[in-house]
Amino acid sequence: MKTKPLRVALLGFGTVGGSVARILSERPELADRLQLTYIFNRGIARKRAAWVPSSVAWTEDVDELFRSKPDAVVEVVGGIDPAGGWVRRALQQGAAVVTANKMLLAAHAPELLHLAVMNHTQLRFEAAVAGGVPLIHGVREGLAGDRLLRVAGILNGTSNYVLSRMASGNEPMAAVLDDARRLGYAEADPSADIDGEDAGAKLVVLAGIAFRRHLRLPDIPRRSIRAISAADFRYASRLGCTIRQIAMVETKGDGFHAFVGPALVLRGSNFGLNMGANNVVTIAGYYGGENSFSGAGAGGPATAVAVVSDLLSLTERERDHGEEWLPARAVPPPARPYYLRFVVRDRPGILASIAASLAHQGINLDAVLQEPGYPKGALPFVITVEACEEVALGKAVQEIAAADFHAEAPLAIPMLLGEDPRT
Repeated sequence: MKTKPLRVALLGFGTVGGSVARILSERPELADRLQLTYIFNRGIARKRAAWVPSSVAWTEDVDELFRSKPDAVVEVVGGIDPAGGWVRRALQQGAAVVTANKMLLAAHAPELLHLAVMNHTQLRFEAAVAGGVPLIHGVREGLAGDRLLRVAGILNGTSNYVLSRMASGNEPMAAVLDDARRLGYAEADPSADIDGEDAGAKLVVLAGIAFRRHLRLPDIPRRSIRAISAADFRYASRLGCTIRQIAMVETKGDGFHAFVGPALVLRGSNFGLNMGANNVVTIAGYYGGENSFSGAGAGGPATAVAVVSDLLSLTERERDHGEEWLPARAVPPPARPYYLRFVVRDRPGILASIAASLAHQGINLDAVLQEPGYPKGALPFVITVEACEEVALGKAVQEIAAADFHAEAPLAIPMLLGEDPRT
């Protein structure tokens, strides 16, 4: 017997919501599986679109939408309130929920997943991370048989656009950010992007999918890319590297370490080759090694494709399938090599002073790099150090920063050189 299509209600008719409605309206081959029944948005008179089928009801009253008892609710309003209350209400009614709301998931995923299980329904969120990349499906379905060890990626298109432009054009960050705003890659205030909050929220979701553990966003160390300069890219290039904003979570015993921030990566790696606003994620497993996923990270059509894919997956599985995330235990990161950049007022003895502070913490120097042509009052140079503990490095840098020869604050960022987490 032919099953009835899933009745879908849409919360939000902005860029993503409009793209979801367009896909559902313009693909008649989906009609026997998905039926758009309701669209909710404020100021609906200004939002109505002639291409939406006349059978779809439009409303500014969210209660009216819920009274229609949809089978699935798509939440693309964004933010934590009121979206969170609407997601809870849908799940309590037994409706499946598909959301692209990374901030809501980062804050409340364990509660919402538990609510879905208790009400024998599903919460799906492929579109919340790297909207144009089938990442969550790939982890859930393609890598379910492996024991995953590390998830690392470029999860914020704005930051990657800025850093890849700086790398290729020797341009200052402020100028690149202005261009990014004009092109629509960056918000008027890009703080959430360049300071790591956006990538951190996405990392919370990825960690939950990969490890069934909930990392709290406030507990993830985040470093801004604001201090990265054109000189850093020149020095990184001499090391065979470039700089990207990386979000990473990895297992260590029965605990997890996560961070978001700038890192040196090999120029020929998946991260180093990723340009513009694209996203790329690599997932390392104990048995299968490393797998990579890449593609457009955001935008209405790309995110909408992920939403519709989630809706279609609801028609193919038992509705009582669910998952829950347990709390994650935080542990210190593994020892890594680091890149240290200093800008100093040149005088004798500076290198010896820095080397002594590093040696005091048991840290070995690997290389010293300095380019000619800079003024003596603001002279940049770089020291790379062998793999060391983050705590020891932090103590050394704190001691070094207290000296009076700095023209700028020292910069310390990790070097991710393709280490195998299985070793």
